[in-house]
Order: sequence, then C-alpha cells, then structure tokens
Amino acid sequence: MDTYERARWRVLNTGHLPGQMNMAVDEAIMLSVLEGRSPPTLRFYGWAPFCLSIGYAQSMAKEVDLDAVRSAGFDYVRRPTGGRAILHGDELTYSVLAPQTEPRVAGSIVESYRRLSLGLVEGLHLLGVQALQSDALTGKLEEKSAACFDAPSHYEITVNGRKLVGSAQMRRKGMVLQHGSLPLCGDITRIIDYLRMPDEDTRRRLRADLRGRATTLAEALGRAAPFDEVAAALAVGFARRLNLELTTGELTAHERQLAEELYRDKYHTDEWNFLR
Repeated sequence: MDTYERARWRVLNTGHLPGQMNMAVDEAIMLSVLEGRSPPTLRFYGWAPFCLSIGYAQSMAKEVDLDAVRSAGFDYVRRPTGGRAILHGDELTYSVLAPQTEPRVAGSIVESYRRLSLGLVEGLHLLGVQALQSDALTGKLEEKSAACFDAPSHYEITVNGRKLVGSAQMRRKGMVLQHGSLPLCGDITRIIDYLRMPDEDTRRRLRADLRGRATTLAEALGRAAPFDEVAAALAVGFARRLNLELTTGELTAHERQLAEELYRDKYHTDEWNFLR
C-alpha cells in the first residue's frame, strides 16, 4: 500500500456551472497552483445546463450532432484532457490539481490514476457501493463510438463489471489536472442521441451495448444520493487513502479572474471548441 507524509490540500465544492466555465475554472486553479498562489486542490462540481464535452483530440464537427445538442438546450465544450465524449448532466465531477512533484500524482499517468482512484473507491465504499479499481483494459465495443463510458480503462472504477467513474488527465508546465465523471442517476445511454451515427441501427446497437457496460451511482446503490452527500463522502475517501488534511475553501479572487479570462478567450470560442 502506498504511504505518504501528511499533506494539506484544499477542497472546493463549486456547485453547478455552465460547461465552458467549468473547464475554465479547472485550468484557472491549475495555473494558480503553478504560481504558488493556491495549494493543491480537490474540486467537486456539477453542470448546468447539461453539457456534452469531447476529449481534446476529438472533432466537435465530425463526431457531435450539434443540432440535437442545441435543440435540447445543452452546452458543449472541448476538454483540455483526452478521452471521449461525455454528456454531463445528473452527475458529480471531481478534479485534482497538483504539481507533478506531489507524490500522489508523481510518476506515470497510469500510476497516478491508480493512486487517485483509491480515494474514489474509498469514498464510494463509504456510500455503500462495492466499487472496484479496474486494473486492465477489458473489452471493446463491437462498434467503436465516440462515447467515454463504453468500457473501463486502466484503474477506472467499476461496479459488477460496469464502468462507474471515467477519468482523464492533462500534464502541462509541471502540473497535473485530472478530472472525472461520476453519473449520479438518469439514463447513461442518452449521449448516443447526441453523437453522429451512420444509421439508426448502429445507434440502437451502441445504446444497448453501452447500457450493459456502464452504470450510475443510483443503480449501484439502490437509491438516489444527493450531490453534496456524494462530494462529502469522496472527500473523506481521498483524505483517508491519500493521507490528506483537506481544508474547505472557495475560489480566490485571482482564480475567479483567471477563470473569466479563460472562459472568454479560450473555452467559449469556436477556435477552441472546433479545433479539429
């Protein structure tokens, strides 16, 4: 088992924000930590309205049905991290922002996934979910989709073989930004309606396959768990497994200013969201 010297991190619950602002806030915190103006941070947040996000290497124009997204009143955004598309709605998202020298995120990306996912698993156990850490790539869709939750990746979290938490990571300027999605409730297959498909038969098959490969917290737990209850349990899980003293805080004025600038100049622009 990994052992760490006690460390003090900040924990934030920033509530529900538009998707493009959520990405701006994550990057703003990362930059503030890089500048030494903020401590390593664990953040919990939601999305309002619903938002379809794509991984950095994906094409919004080629893979997303933007007419359907807009008709539904949803937002869209390109993430700075990798991975595939996610429809963020009835979910809790976590992010970890820390220097790459921090022992809990040091080393390879896969190794840091393993360490951080232990905190998530512990928090889920506190909620009563018998979650496991997926230690290998298992299974592939018969037909590849642009959706994130079609199969578990290294050290992502599963319940009864079905994916519950999907995470992605970015490393830049000696910093680590990892964030991940925990669906709380709802139809995990809804995302299929907002992705481009060659035909309706393909859409139907992918929806059925995805339903068998992914799950929500409510389904795993047998009850609906409120956002704040889940955030509190995950915070305790991180604190216990990673030997952290978590200090409750809020965004600083500097971080808010950075977030506004990043929202305006980056995440709200077509140049960013339609990069490919």
